[in-house]
Amino acid sequence: MNDDTPSLLGRLLFGGSLAALAYGNFQELEAMIGYADSKDVPEADRLVPFASGMLAFGSLAVILWRVPRLAAGAIAGFLVGVTPLMHDFWNAEGQERDTEQTNFLQNVALLGAALVFLGRADDD
Repeated sequence: MNDDTPSLLGRLLFGGSLAALAYGNFQELEAMIGYADSKDVPEADRLVPFASGMLAFGSLAVILWRVPRLAAGAIAGFLVGVTPLMHDFWNAEGQERDTEQTNFLQNVALLGAALVFLGRADDD
């Protein structure tokens, strides 16, 4: 991927937003583990830091466009693993259902972007 303005801006927006999410996960790690436990995620005390690390690595590597296939794959893997477990709107009711559905759909959109970056990684 070249460093033309749209490509660079896209990487900065996508990677920067995900890096901020990863940073927030680490800042609130105990709360994130507790939330994952409440969703019956097995071994949440290990999986939450690992998944957050995948997101942090992937987001920074996409920004820098280093090991882009691995970077986009890490982000896609994070989203595929986390989205149906943590945003299971089909098991919620009322306002919680609406919130989880919005978060689910946002993650699906981010997954689409990660797949585009994964495809672009093959060009380099």
